[in-house]
Amino acid sequence: MARYIGPKTKIARKFGEAIYGPDKNFERRNFPPGQHGANRRKKTSEYGLQLKEKQKAKYTYGVLEKQFRNMFKRASRSKGITGEVLLGYLESRLDNVVFRLGLAPTRAAARQLVSHRHIVVDGSVVNIASFQVKADMVVGVREKSKSLEVIAGSLSNSSVHKYSWLAWDQSSLAGKFLTIPERSEIPENIKEQLIVELYSK
Repeated sequence: MARYIGPKTKIARKFGEAIYGPDKNFERRNFPPGQHGANRRKKTSEYGLQLKEKQKAKYTYGVLEKQFRNMFKRASRSKGITGEVLLGYLESRLDNVVFRLGLAPTRAAARQLVSHRHIVVDGSVVNIASFQVKADMVVGVREKSKSLEVIAGSLSNSSVHKYSWLAWDQSSLAGKFLTIPERSEIPENIKEQLIVELYSK
């Protein structure tokens, strides 16, 4: 399945929350989107709940199924609680770190900055959105790209670079990734245990 490029508000309505960030068109309702959404009252099965949580995580972080499954396999082989390790890997993706630093208003915009070679890691251009940022790496804006409107606009409207696992330097438009965040530090409303149960079947 290719990356979803349709209406994001529709996907957010499906999960009952603005998973892509602030959305002026988002309106919380007690039924799914679509013409017949209000008529669907079928109770969701346990499998359905687990699948929905996985889909929510995938859409939130903009990860495709194969990438997500491979990341889960890595998490399951690592020390620690699998679900929390998985979220840590997702938070360590370069596109997510760019978003968390406030250099882009959304993860999709962050992914575009990375793929268009506007982002550097430890001084070298990295154009792979799934690149795993490690502790003490510095993520910043390429010198030629520091005047980009999307970056300046995002930083002026943003207060998101206030995470305990990131150290932001406004003068250089760069931030240091201090460590993989603990589960309690990650603000996303994702029930990672349901994802673990789904893949454990």
